[in-house]
Amino acid sequence: MTPRATDIAAAVRAGGTTASEVVEAALERIEAGDDEISAFLRVTPDHARSRAREVDAAVEAGRDPGPLAGVPVGMKDVLCTEGVETTCGSRILAGWHPPYTATAVARLEAAGAVMVGKTNMDEFAMGSSNENSAFGPARNPCDTERVPGGSSGGSAAAVAAGFVPVALGSDTGGSIRQPASLCGIVGMKPTYGRVSRYGLVAFASSLDQVGPMTTNVADAALVYGAIAGPDALDATSIPDTPPDVTAELERGLEGMTFGVIEELSRGDAFEPAVIAAFERTLSAIEAAGGRVVEVSLPSAPHALSAYYLIAPAEASSNLARFDGMRYGLRVEGESAEDTNRRTREAGFGDEVKRRIMLGTYALSAGYYDAYYAKAQKVRSLVIRDFAAAYADADVLCSPTSPSVAFRLGERSHDPLAMDQSDLCTIPTNLAGHPGISVWCGDDAAGLPIGFQILAPALEEARLFRAAAGVEAELGTRAVGGGGEP
Repeated sequence: MTPRATDIAAAVRAGGTTASEVVEAALERIEAGDDEISAFLRVTPDHARSRAREVDAAVEAGRDPGPLAGVPVGMKDVLCTEGVETTCGSRILAGWHPPYTATAVARLEAAGAVMVGKTNMDEFAMGSSNENSAFGPARNPCDTERVPGGSSGGSAAAVAAGFVPVALGSDTGGSIRQPASLCGIVGMKPTYGRVSRYGLVAFASSLDQVGPMTTNVADAALVYGAIAGPDALDATSIPDTPPDVTAELERGLEGMTFGVIEELSRGDAFEPAVIAAFERTLSAIEAAGGRVVEVSLPSAPHALSAYYLIAPAEASSNLARFDGMRYGLRVEGESAEDTNRRTREAGFGDEVKRRIMLGTYALSAGYYDAYYAKAQKVRSLVIRDFAAAYADADVLCSPTSPSVAFRLGERSHDPLAMDQSDLCTIPTNLAGHPGISVWCGDDAAGLPIGFQILAPALEEARLFRAAAGVEAELGTRAVGGGGEP
């Protein structure tokens, strides 16, 4: 099993091992196992070895190498990395090498972490299975005939396979938490604006957020602490410095109230094994001194529809920059307009084209009020309903996904069934609040199930306390295997 990030960093800082040794071991694991998983779109051994030497030099010189010293990290390929190809899982950006690095990536490496590669993903983060990647799907390490979830499927698979202890993902409608659930790891989405979006290639600008994917809650808290905070390069960045969340990890569940979201934890959409694992987790919370109450989000059933108007509308605007003129793929035509058309036709996959057309339609004259404006009203109702629910509970909870990992190709031709994968995760994105998924058991076939915890805006400390408390009761899922107490 891959050591935890906290243990790796402690060993490197104490001189018990070197960053170079840790990174070489990670590169060997990827070399040996990723042909089957396809978690990485590209591995960056030269960059990783150079960064590891810098960390080792800092340790030898007596300088602080950072709280994540020597920890190998996979970066979702939607995060810009200077000089390293960044494609967003799309042919339209094949061969593009950004001239700058995303703030989240830079902060993680400033904390001593070492990027070992860029992870697979649904094209432009549009998908729930990683099957929309232009370079082939990633596979779930728990069962390679099944999807790892999406859109951060490669990041989830890289951690679940034991290639790296940490990966960064992005979450627009559940793209960190849903694959974390399907792969049996921890995935955390911060409050919107708490982590800089500078250098994150935009899908839906009012929804996207960068967050950690790890094997355990303590590692997620450590990574969150490294990447969170104000950034002058991001106009939507929250200006105040976030509190230290690690101080809350040992407080336990005594006295905490968990609100079970009625609309997101019951019904025919949920597999029986998911409901059973969810109910067992609630019992464990009560046994640990927590309180469980029922709460309602009346607007939640409409959140999925609202999301699939708002997100595509923003995508149709954001992806207009990929025109064959400035960067990435260029397919020459007889005119600028023809070049634009040919480039997009060749460069964008079917799912991206579908969402661009949907978003353009929702924003078009005569339909804006009927679709986009109405969806924004639903978003306001979701925010209102969350505020009412948090009046009765410290945190809210639900299954992370209605199902365990499904088979590759099973939902590829059924967009509505695919969209149901994000049923439980989307509402909190619309509200801009933080959320986390932790492992809460396996089904009879050994496929992992996730437990989702949500907290009010800027209450990451409360979120991590609840998640660590649940993890203390249930344990973590061993990489590639069953539970580990």
